[in-house]
Amino acid sequence: MLFSKALKAAGDIADKGCVTTLAHTMMTAARPVDSGLAGHGELDRYPYGEAPGTDRPGNPNWDGVDTEMGRVGRRAGGSRGRGLHGQLVQQLGQMIVSGDLGADRPLVPEEIGQRFEVSRTVVRESLRVLEAKGLVSARPNVGTRVRPVSDWNLLDPDIIEWRAFGPQRDDQRRELSELRWTIEPLAARLAAGHGREDVQQRLADMAEIMGHAVAQGDSLTFSRADAEFHALVLQITGNRMLEHLSGIVSSALQVSGGPVTGCDRPTEAAVGLHLAVVEALANGDAQGAEGAMRQLLTPHPEVDRVVPAPREH
Repeated sequence: MLFSKALKAAGDIADKGCVTTLAHTMMTAARPVDSGLAGHGELDRYPYGEAPGTDRPGNPNWDGVDTEMGRVGRRAGGSRGRGLHGQLVQQLGQMIVSGDLGADRPLVPEEIGQRFEVSRTVVRESLRVLEAKGLVSARPNVGTRVRPVSDWNLLDPDIIEWRAFGPQRDDQRRELSELRWTIEPLAARLAAGHGREDVQQRLADMAEIMGHAVAQGDSLTFSRADAEFHALVLQITGNRMLEHLSGIVSSALQVSGGPVTGCDRPTEAAVGLHLAVVEALANGDAQGAEGAMRQLLTPHPEVDRVVPAPREH
């Protein structure tokens, strides 16, 4: 009953000729001209190897990497850092996660500086960022070396992105899907009846935006509204640890690799399930909210899997 009502509401939204100010703003901001999405044949922009690298003897092989850091920044779509520092973090991080720089490989700052034509300060600060992410370690008399996957901070948004576009993409997709399946239905159950009125309205707004996006075939707006919707649910659970995961889930949705779950592709059915979650949360129906969220996250095996371009920062 809850799903059928919500699905009807989704159809009503799609049939409306008017668009709310919020919906119009999001849909205008999400125009494909600056989306960063890959066109046909551009899905794999990075020079990754075919499989995660194993320990290889000798010094790192820098062949094929970009030495002009401006090219790195344009290709990667930006990074959380700015300037050469952020671009070098992006480049080295991608190479480590892809396996081009395998575990226990030595990273010589002078060599990196010469190869990428950056200062010693830029190299040093970039390696510190990678060390904080668990990708490298620096020890006296040993130097800086690449750490094994078991030491990486796999919940770091940058590492999530780099894995999503490298040889580990299938593992990353599966792990992200399993993580969401585990925590989001629980979050919906806990959030039932606990959300503030303004947050409930925001959730309804996101569902409405998704409905308009489906009607217009605007997958980018749909995905952005979807990411905010799921992050909001985690933020109103009353559980600070789950709230902390909202940013991770949002990052995961941006780079999950295309249609994996029921809400990854814009459809009226997906909008209907989002509306069912909204209605159950507003009514304090914990079981209904959990069930609708679980349906929303149910994978559809018949949908082709694709890998998107890196997200814009």
